[in-house]
Amino acid sequence: MKTTIVIPTYNEVENVRPMAEALLALNLHNPDILIVDDESPDGTGQVAEALSEEYPGRVHVLHRNGPRGLGRAYVDGFVWALDHGAEAVVQMDCDFSHSPRDVPRLLAGLAEYDVAVGSRYVEGGETDEDWELGRELLSWWANLYARIILTSPIRDITAGFKAWRAETLQGIDLNSIESQGYIFQVEMTYVASQLGYQIAEIPIYFEDRRVGESKMTMPVKIEAALGVWRIWQRHHHLDPSDRQSV
Repeated sequence: MKTTIVIPTYNEVENVRPMAEALLALNLHNPDILIVDDESPDGTGQVAEALSEEYPGRVHVLHRNGPRGLGRAYVDGFVWALDHGAEAVVQMDCDFSHSPRDVPRLLAGLAEYDVAVGSRYVEGGETDEDWELGRELLSWWANLYARIILTSPIRDITAGFKAWRAETLQGIDLNSIESQGYIFQVEMTYVASQLGYQIAEIPIYFEDRRVGESKMTMPVKIEAALGVWRIWQRHHHLDPSDRQSV
């Protein structure tokens, strides 16, 4: 399948080149790499532009200067990918917490499923052994909290490493996705599940970011906790008949 890998960035100047080059080295059939940069003040966008010149037709850059936010960046990236003929779309972080080596495994999951989620919480999945106990418990609790409220069977509903069939993204009303922070990941997975799409969870090892600072601040955590309820209110009524026509 023609694949586009969407990578949102904000202050990832030390990671963006190694990540792009690791993805280009994979044994995949000429995937497009789309870097969606939110006007990073550290120069990430300029490095991305240099990569697009070094790898023309392979690395692309979308500079966003409107409202910032992870959710909006991903939606804009998805729309770009679909407009450019992608048949499969991978979404992943730039900080190597999502390993490029796992991208082929997620894409392979699309042979039988509509969405493949890189999961920390199914058999074989792991988180970084250097995580502090408090962080590990918070991640586990956040998943359980969201799963209970949304009555979701997905073990890692907060996961942000996913592969989508193009038809699945086209079947979702992306304009209805309002979450901007990390809760965006929950909203997309929940909506896909409500619409009846088949979701596979592929076990991954979730590494801590190699360089740079985490963007999971306390306000982001609070927004995520409150956002789960808003997601339920907006989307609990959905069923497969609400899929957008392709």
